[in-house]
Amino acid sequence: MPTATNLNRLSYFVAVVDTGSFTRAAEYLGITKAVVSQQVAKLELEVGTTLLMRTTRRLQPTEAGRMFHARCVSVLRDAEDALGELAQAAVDPRGMLRITAPYDYGTSVLVPVITAFTSRYLDCKVELNLTDKTVDLVADNIDLAVRVGWLTDSSMQARRIGSFRQYLVGSPPLAEKLSKARDPEDLGSLSFVANASLREPLEWIFTQGESNTKTLRFNSDIAINTTPAVMEAVKHGAGLSVLPDFLAEAGIANGHLIHVLPDWSLPSGGVYAVYPAARFRPPKVSAFVAMLISTIKQ
Repeated sequence: MPTATNLNRLSYFVAVVDTGSFTRAAEYLGITKAVVSQQVAKLELEVGTTLLMRTTRRLQPTEAGRMFHARCVSVLRDAEDALGELAQAAVDPRGMLRITAPYDYGTSVLVPVITAFTSRYLDCKVELNLTDKTVDLVADNIDLAVRVGWLTDSSMQARRIGSFRQYLVGSPPLAEKLSKARDPEDLGSLSFVANASLREPLEWIFTQGESNTKTLRFNSDIAINTTPAVMEAVKHGAGLSVLPDFLAEAGIANGHLIHVLPDWSLPSGGVYAVYPAARFRPPKVSAFVAMLISTIKQ
């Protein structure tokens, strides 16, 4: 039977039957008559059957040729539909989009974007895996990872799509002590809630202006491995901690948290879209990242 590489021969044969002539088929296909005749002859050799009856006055398919013609028309139509669907898929987002992200950022930022995304793109579904561990995108068949902080894996394709600030925060019961602090060193005796998901949860570098930098190492009686849980511990008076702005700002605004030493800054981090290495990026991924960037910048 013809191989996939000889699909053109099917179209040549169909054109000959439909036009009733090698000459007219060649004109329709925009190639020479010799090429059409040669390719149809090769097709007959491949299938081991005479497909066309040729005389000096007319050309018509044999009985086997008529049946084969009907099948060829169906095959070529399916191939055309498949190519059309593939071309459309290259434009319209569709299919399952698998995302992984840290628990805190995924919950507070990504979930609302995912809801808007599936409302806009009805042919898309989203599967979100929230974990603070680094996931193998290829092994776990992940389309997109949103990573927050500082990237260490250089084997993936990454794009910085945003940034976040970090705040040293406490709770209202500590307000009196915190109001007296003017320098990071004034806080060394206060309890600290360590974020165990961080590589260095107790040592922090504070900067003020362009040249004033101080490093402070806190002491901790409590260590928690998710940032939202660290925030809850701070709200309940367990001590100070460092939180990203996308979690801390609401609590600061409603008075549940206090921004400590607002004149001092902690290192800012990046928000990255990380992809498996690939030549082409599916439209569903590009569309989601575009929507996420739009949301971050609002």
